[in-house]
Amino acid sequence: MAASSAVYLTGNPASDLLRNSTSGFSGVPLRTLGRARLVLKTRDFTVSCKLRKFKKHEYPWPDNPDPNVKGGVLSHLSSFKPLNEKPKPVTLEFEKPLIDLQRKIIDVRKMANETGLDFSDQILSLESKYQQALRDLYTHLTPIQRVNIARHPNRPTFLDHIFNITEKFMELHGDREGYDDPAIVTGIGTIDGRRYMFIGQQKGRNTKENIQRNFGMPTPHGYRKALRLMEYADHHGFPIVTFIDTPGAYADLKSEELGQGEAIAHNLRSMFGLKVPVLSIVIGEGGSGGALAIGCANKLLMLENAVFYVASPEACAAILWKSAKAAPKAAEKLKITATELCKLEIADGVIPEPLGGAHADSAWTSQQIKIAINETMDELSKLSTEELLKHRHDKFRKIGGFQEGIPIDPKRKFSMKKKDIPVPKKISDAEIEVEVQKLMQQILEAKGSPIELAKLDLDDMIKKLKKEVDHEYSEAIKAIGLADRMSKLREEVTKANSQNQFIDPLLKDKMERLKAEFDEGLPAAPNYGKLQNKLGMLKELSKVKNLLEEIKEAAKFEQKLRTVFDDLKNSPSIKENYETLKAEIESIGPSSPSDLDDELKKKIAEFKKELVLQFANAMKSAGLDVKYVKRKARDGRDKSALSEYKSKIDELNKDLEKEIEDAVNSADIKSKIELLNLEVAKAGDTPGVDSKSRIDALVQQIKQSVVETLDSSSLKEKYENLLSEFSIETISSKTADPTVDSPTNDDLKVKVGTNRTSS
Repeated sequence: MAASSAVYLTGNPASDLLRNSTSGFSGVPLRTLGRARLVLKTRDFTVSCKLRKFKKHEYPWPDNPDPNVKGGVLSHLSSFKPLNEKPKPVTLEFEKPLIDLQRKIIDVRKMANETGLDFSDQILSLESKYQQALRDLYTHLTPIQRVNIARHPNRPTFLDHIFNITEKFMELHGDREGYDDPAIVTGIGTIDGRRYMFIGQQKGRNTKENIQRNFGMPTPHGYRKALRLMEYADHHGFPIVTFIDTPGAYADLKSEELGQGEAIAHNLRSMFGLKVPVLSIVIGEGGSGGALAIGCANKLLMLENAVFYVASPEACAAILWKSAKAAPKAAEKLKITATELCKLEIADGVIPEPLGGAHADSAWTSQQIKIAINETMDELSKLSTEELLKHRHDKFRKIGGFQEGIPIDPKRKFSMKKKDIPVPKKISDAEIEVEVQKLMQQILEAKGSPIELAKLDLDDMIKKLKKEVDHEYSEAIKAIGLADRMSKLREEVTKANSQNQFIDPLLKDKMERLKAEFDEGLPAAPNYGKLQNKLGMLKELSKVKNLLEEIKEAAKFEQKLRTVFDDLKNSPSIKENYETLKAEIESIGPSSPSDLDDELKKKIAEFKKELVLQFANAMKSAGLDVKYVKRKARDGRDKSALSEYKSKIDELNKDLEKEIEDAVNSADIKSKIELLNLEVAKAGDTPGVDSKSRIDALVQQIKQSVVETLDSSSLKEKYENLLSEFSIETISSKTADPTVDSPTNDDLKVKVGTNRTSS
């Protein structure tokens, strides 16, 4: 072979075959070169390669773009497409108590379809119970339960939210160094006509997508791509919105070799210099530096069930408690939920989720995110560049702040030695009986005096007796032989309460059977007599304590009443009126009240009314509610008249109740009430606008029907006759004795009207 022979590749240049901006290499795989056919010639030789045939891409712009396409006319350019199959429902561990109710609803509906019978009431009742159970469950979630919701396989991803909230979105690829990490998606989109740069960590919706997206764990190429697009947005003045949803940065050997730590650190430093508003939203789990690399923002918002942590609960539990089973305890100690982080001023707001989590209604959740983005950007857009940079700097500087130089109490000890807990001295039964008898004797000697009773301390004695009773119960349980079973049952109940689960019917039945067995065997316990004796003393002391509290309250009330009366008696206006009336009476010198003239009697009656009114007002201002002022009848005639009218009013009220009952039981009103009950059951706890309008209309129709029925009856005539009769009697009684205060017509109306309303 000649020395001048050359080796060359036929076809395109090597740089075109081996270089690609998306995956790094394309064209001829290196292993293909090893199978290349060598062709020897006399002067030189050549290497020929068989190139792969690539499918020619169609022109990306559609010929007839449809402006109504969700996500814009270019949304088809993204590889993110709707799934062919609906995701399978996944039930979390703490949601299993709801499965029974769901199965019952399905069974009843199936029975209704098979038999053709109407089970709508039963279905509505079961659905109402299910909604109430769901509400109770999701309003008392523990931190580890929120972690499980944030990791839910069906939870909406970054691109799910993007295509729900944007009118147009164009995905941008590549870090301009030869790579494009699919775990981080970037692009420009518009919301309500405003352009944003969106950057988010993308998880997969199934196993295939998760493998493609590396389970949402970015490599250094992803963070460099994010930084490139942040600088692009900063150059063009686009606000930046980042979506955080990652368990952490990818920590394999290759990522470390390519500079994972350097890429994250570079992002942290560069984000503090961005001159545009930056908003970060945690939509799932935000793990450590992998989340913080795109989370150095002016505002950090979190979905209600999202979590943000420096280490996962499982990793923290393995480090501190040497077992991943302690993850619930670690999740509680880490303070990783949205509510806790808002209290620590790490997060700036919580975006609500529907009951059941974001996956229960992803469209509604996306709209809440859209509202939060608009409100936050409206606030940040008012800040100047210098204010934005200072705002972002100050937000992170105050995280984890503490105050130095606080003086320490010199009496505080820092010794780690455990202190010996003093054992309380055991009190004998005889000593307890002596103390109780002594206390009862002191109560009798006090003779109801509030001052003396206040010196007695019943609480201490009651606490001692309660401890003794608990001890006797424990001894009785041991004697009967139920201690082990009681301890196991207590552990089961504690476990159910700690997990916010509903008490299983089997567990409830076990509790009732154990209680019945305990009640049956208690009289046979050797300490049953002591227990009964101490229970009796405890009941007696509790009664005495309640009685003493009533005496103290009565004494306070009496003292308050005396103070009010003394203040009123010493009032200048009352004194002046009293002295004036006294002088007029003395000037006339009557031998009996009947000798007074009508004008003076009228003045006396007015003074009495004023005195009663001022006394009532003074009591109200002192916090004492006045129900009524009772006046004694002057003679037997007044008493008989009042009792007669009272009986007539009672009779009228009975007739009114009967008429209302007959009206309600009529066919017309009864059918309307049934319709109303059905509408209320359908509406549930959160009725819509249409349901409210239908319910209000039915209520008005029922009221109108009842009023028409009552107006057409003879009750109205009876009421008018009684009112006129009472008015005549009132006028005659006032003529006979003007000092007598009789109820007015309005009083009668109030009494009758009140009874009618209550009926």
